[in-house]
Amino acid sequence: MKVFSLSTLDSEPSDPKTFVGQARLTRMNDAADRPHTNVYRVAFEPGARTHWHTHTGPQLLQVIEGTCRYQKDGGAVREADVGDLIAIEPGERHWHGAGPDGPMTHVAINIDARTSWFEAVTDAQYAAS
Repeated sequence: MKVFSLSTLDSEPSDPKTFVGQARLTRMNDAADRPHTNVYRVAFEPGARTHWHTHTGPQLLQVIEGTCRYQKDGGAVREADVGDLIAIEPGERHWHGAGPDGPMTHVAINIDARTSWFEAVTDAQYAAS
């Protein structure tokens, strides 16, 4: 059994090479060995979001605060509320972040996954409905 106590974990600022705007990331690496699972608590400021990216394995996003804005490449921009779970398939190009009106925090669970990062999500892409 492993326990990750949020009060003892360091958080780090988001990398401007992979995020637009300000966010803080708390890593819970190697949460499980089989399948290998990393967990991240990410707190986004209003309007902050990831760049476009894919994962080699599934990713689950559990919204724990605020409204999560997200998009699958080729799909509409959507929003998820507190308690909602977003399941992202391996290889699905997407982005996610806070809505424009307030901060958002989600827990990201990456299952047997490596991430490939692409270009920034533009303001026009982010604002599309």
